[in-house]
Amino acid sequence: MDLRALRYFVETVRHSSFTHAAEHLCVTQSTVSKMVRQLEEEIGQPLLIREGRGVRLTDAGKIVFERGQEALGVVRSLTQDVADLSGLVRGEVTVGIPPMVNLFFPPLIKRFKERYPQIKFHAQEAGGQVIEQRVLAGELEVGVTVLPVPADSGLTSTELGRFPICLVGTPASSWFRVAQPTLATLDQEPLLMFSEDYALTKRLRTGFIQAGVEPVIVAQSGQWDFLLSMAMAGLGTALMPEPLLKRLRLPADVVIRPLCEPEVSWRVGQVWVPERHMSHAARAWLAVCAEGSALPLF
Repeated sequence: MDLRALRYFVETVRHSSFTHAAEHLCVTQSTVSKMVRQLEEEIGQPLLIREGRGVRLTDAGKIVFERGQEALGVVRSLTQDVADLSGLVRGEVTVGIPPMVNLFFPPLIKRFKERYPQIKFHAQEAGGQVIEQRVLAGELEVGVTVLPVPADSGLTSTELGRFPICLVGTPASSWFRVAQPTLATLDQEPLLMFSEDYALTKRLRTGFIQAGVEPVIVAQSGQWDFLLSMAMAGLGTALMPEPLLKRLRLPADVVIRPLCEPEVSWRVGQVWVPERHMSHAARAWLAVCAEGSALPLF
């Protein structure tokens, strides 16, 4: 079986699109389509149902997708094992980093590259939940997300920093005169939140359930500047991590209050699968991150 065809098939399923898979793989759409057809011919039955611009798995496709991820993970581990014969003289590591967090990682990456100049470092950007899935699937050895991860997720984690989540709005916000707002304070308040694929959103939704609050979400986006502009226009309350707000120059009339519930704080950490083989390069990255306190980096 052609591993490249298998990889193209897996990426097509993950992106639910030949076009998006081609963009991710840096090849033409026709190349991806051809390789998937080749795989289907080799398997002897269709793997995908083409629906407009999207695709859907057949029963056979579900099996090939699941086993294909495992096979590609084995090949990656094999490549890493061979590279590890050279110790840390050569090698590479890819770390998944969410877009809301990546601004704070250059100092760590710089320290790592100075320590191990021959190791190639790659940063792969995606939402925290997507990164967790890619780590579990073996696409990534290590990734950054918002903690905690579920106890039964199959992932282990280490915390890099813990910070308050802040409410951002205007003097017209219902919580303007509340000195120590909680999630209960936001009951019936129009909210502006990050998209559902952000781990922070998942954590906040869990917090709302625990607080017995039904959130009124008027807008969601992966763009923090859009959410802030909505908040500054008085269209709702944005929930943002404190370190992000400290890096921005906000107008004087913007109101910011830390959410006084430590259990729903913004906890940034790294995750990996503990039972899986980890390359020397990935272990070196974790070791560099663990040196001293990571808090000043955020």
